[in-house]
Amino acid sequence: MECRERVYVVDDDLSVREALSSLIRSVGLQVETYASAAEFLAAPRHAGVACLVLDVRMPGLSGLDLQAQLTQFGDSIPVIFITGHGDIPMAVWAMKKGAVEFLSKPFRDDDLLSAIRDALTQAQTSHQEESEIGDIRRRYALLTSREKEVVAYMVKGSLNKQAAAELGVSEVTVKVHRHNIMQKIGVKTLPDLVRMVERLNAVTDSN
Repeated sequence: MECRERVYVVDDDLSVREALSSLIRSVGLQVETYASAAEFLAAPRHAGVACLVLDVRMPGLSGLDLQAQLTQFGDSIPVIFITGHGDIPMAVWAMKKGAVEFLSKPFRDDDLLSAIRDALTQAQTSHQEESEIGDIRRRYALLTSREKEVVAYMVKGSLNKQAAAELGVSEVTVKVHRHNIMQKIGVKTLPDLVRMVERLNAVTDSN
């Protein structure tokens, strides 16, 4: 695992925070600990790959409340719950809301480390996806309004003459736009362009 990966631990018990911090550092990961959900929310966050080890029951915002807030904010950081007071319905609820794991104290060190590895793998995938979508957005933003209109016809599979007729321009003009679009977007084939636009539309629709 790369040193840029980070694990956040939020637990109101100092001894638990210290023990988990020592365990996580022992496998070469960076770790930051917080005594409350509010303290975690107020702190600046690492921009790279990270996961959250979170106690369920804490004064103020509970771990489940924090998970709900993060989801509401669109924060996709993977969460691993730890608790000494968990029950099956609580675990099921947390997992349905996207938690990676729900561990009851006392748990084995290996179980937590395995969950952290899974969470960081999930975070890496999400981070890569967000980076790729951001790159597609930046390239798409380089297009003019007319070029974006031509893209829509290209994605639909329209012929140049059909696009030209509907846009009220010459077929040669459409061909020039297509060439410029492929250059700006950075793709060589129409299928590649279609896949990029579909990915962009899928993310836009989900939001």
